[in-house]
Amino acid sequence: MKLLIIGAGGVGTSVAMIIKRAGREGEWAEKVVVADYNAVRAKAVEKLLADPRFAADTVDARDPESIKAVIRKHGAGFVLNAVEPAFNETIFDACFEAGVGYLDCAMTLSKPHPEKPFECAHIKLGDYQFERHAAWEKAGLLAIAGSGVEPGMADVFAKFAAVHLFDSVDEVNVRDGDNYSGGGDFGFSVWTTIEECLNPPVIYEKGRGWFTTERFSEPEIFFFPGGIGDVEVVNVEHEEVLLVPRVIDCNRVTFKYGVSRDMRRLLLDLESAGMADKNKKIKVGDAEITPRDFLVKVVPSPVDSSDRMVGKGCAGTWVTGTKDGKRRSVYIYQLADNQECIKKYTTNSVVAQTAVGPVIMLELIDKGIWNLKGVHGPESFDPDPFVERLAKYEFPAAIREMDSEYADALNEKQLLDAMR
Repeated sequence: MKLLIIGAGGVGTSVAMIIKRAGREGEWAEKVVVADYNAVRAKAVEKLLADPRFAADTVDARDPESIKAVIRKHGAGFVLNAVEPAFNETIFDACFEAGVGYLDCAMTLSKPHPEKPFECAHIKLGDYQFERHAAWEKAGLLAIAGSGVEPGMADVFAKFAAVHLFDSVDEVNVRDGDNYSGGGDFGFSVWTTIEECLNPPVIYEKGRGWFTTERFSEPEIFFFPGGIGDVEVVNVEHEEVLLVPRVIDCNRVTFKYGVSRDMRRLLLDLESAGMADKNKKIKVGDAEITPRDFLVKVVPSPVDSSDRMVGKGCAGTWVTGTKDGKRRSVYIYQLADNQECIKKYTTNSVVAQTAVGPVIMLELIDKGIWNLKGVHGPESFDPDPFVERLAKYEFPAAIREMDSEYADALNEKQLLDAMR
């Protein structure tokens, strides 16, 4: 496969580094071009990799003609969109026009309901892409929307649970938490963090469909493994809620993330001061820029500040339902240590976790293992080869059996087996 990565930031760099570290296992990637608006940043990634398979180029993600020109120049068969989701529609459409495959880590953006933003869903994450499914399918092209860790890996975990661990699924609840310390306020993209935290969170319920709620609603304490422990998590807008119920028959889907109370206050204060606005442009010198884009320029880079960060992040999917007539509850998860990721990939654990999902998906596509046409989420595919490859790419997953009737039966059986 000849792959074009648009974006030489943390995720784009991590993807390239994961492929390179895989050695012979990563040779499915015949050529990898890392393209960015910032030519210096793209060249820095090329120099870091020091491998003739990897090249740098420039691209303007706002300009479809620029995107198509880079695709043609390098003969790319697939494009990984590793930039902020504000550019998704342009890159997605350019790939369709160029006749190549497409993956992103975060889907096309939502728009709140104009009258009831915290009650009713309006334009949902990914609506733009799924409305074009038939056209992509007819053209014989594949687009995977939400291929990172959340969404992405978390969706695969949900499908794995539905296939192997449950007879019927009740709830799919994605839970993300960490015990990071020593970094800045933002461990990931400043722009995207503001977007997903301040938009109305979306929830799915069978019979009701998708609806929204107040920001940071329904706080709960969730226990995360790997030494992280109890973390308060809250509802945040996220793609899994829009993806999972399209494919997996279940009663409820939620996404909750460990946003600290101080961080919640900071985000709400930024909004109150008008600094979270992504639409209104203000004149600064001879240029015009939105307040949010200005913040991205002045807030310390998450990539730089996270170099000092210590601790682990846990991304996973908590699934409940029935198995063998008993209630069951499991948490399937992946842990990443920040300092270990920096040593291996030169990038923090948040973006490294995000990057491994598309790497595995691209390998499975290249080998014809994941082979659908149209626009799909990761839960549309066979989860087994993805889960198997997580360990190969140094991101092994694990399952925690949580308290339930089924867990009690397992424990009783183990005791009886020991007595025998």
